[in-house]
Amino acid sequence: MRKAERLSKDTHVGAPVGNVTRGTTHPHRMRRVDRWLTGTHGALLRGVPSPLAVDLGFGASPVTTLEMFEAIRAINPTAHVTGLEIEKDRVLLAQQSAREGLDFAVGGFELGTSQRPLVVRAFNVLRQYQEDDVAAIWTRMTSRLAPGGLLIEGTCNEIGRVATWVALREGGPESLTIAMRFGSFELPSDAAERLPKALIHRNVPGERIHDFLKSCDDAWLVAAPVGAFGTRQRWIRMCESLKNQGWPIIGGVTRWRLGELTVAWDAVRAD
Repeated sequence: MRKAERLSKDTHVGAPVGNVTRGTTHPHRMRRVDRWLTGTHGALLRGVPSPLAVDLGFGASPVTTLEMFEAIRAINPTAHVTGLEIEKDRVLLAQQSAREGLDFAVGGFELGTSQRPLVVRAFNVLRQYQEDDVAAIWTRMTSRLAPGGLLIEGTCNEIGRVATWVALREGGPESLTIAMRFGSFELPSDAAERLPKALIHRNVPGERIHDFLKSCDDAWLVAAPVGAFGTRQRWIRMCESLKNQGWPIIGGVTRWRLGELTVAWDAVRAD
């Protein structure tokens, strides 16, 4: 495993802040987070004329930015999407896909767009950093949000079947979401290797995220008989059980049936 990198501190005026990522991308890799964004926070996007959404670190291909654009424009035709990348050659390639309401630019965590974004999706961009860097990066990005804006920072596997993300506002993180494709996992804790950087090293006994994932696994195993009616019903039963146990689960069956599970941040945050 490559040693974690430190946040670049380039002092040149206007220089993008951050380090170049591997650029790995794949069609539909962000489908789960886009579905959650437009479903759970659709009212946020509909409620503002010409909102700006930013896809930070779109990678070697702009395919997931195009998919984000299509998903958001479907619920607000006046929305604008900007794909940001720190690697100039990737931006030059992506600009061939620009169109009305969609553009690409060089940029990093400073989010140096002319308009403050209402939504920022930053996926698979913090894995190379150290855990101690995360809070400062979160603060830098959320400070650039439009009023009421949302930052979604997370990680997923190469084809997007397992994903986790943190939802943040200017005041800090609000929730953690786990989204998994039915049939792609044995236990809910299989998502542990895709936890956001703020939590991935905290999945050890004594930490809140470890307790939560263990409770998910226990509830999943207890719900095994319900699996006779399908994996979706088993997942729903697991979520119901967690909520009944007192975990601050956000949302209900509408989201659970999609393989999503969202919990309040305070229940899983690192001590």
